[in-house]
Amino acid sequence: MTQKTQMTAIIEREENGYVALCPKLDIARQGDTIKEAQTNLIEALELFFETASPSEIQERLHTEMFITFEVN
Repeated sequence: MTQKTQMTAIIEREENGYVALCPKLDIARQGDTIKEAQTNLIEALELFFETASPSEIQERLHTEMFITFEVN
């Protein structure tokens, strides 16, 4: 049985397509469409979890994230 993990992605439009970023692990992928960028990111995350050691996962994993911004 495969364990499922929920991750957050930020998908942004760039000049020639879209970039999908998983800020929790600092892994990003791109695609021509939002769906393609999302699919590519999911594949990259699955590969990371399949091949990374537990210590590497812990090193990369951001358990706390803070966002500070100002609006005028």
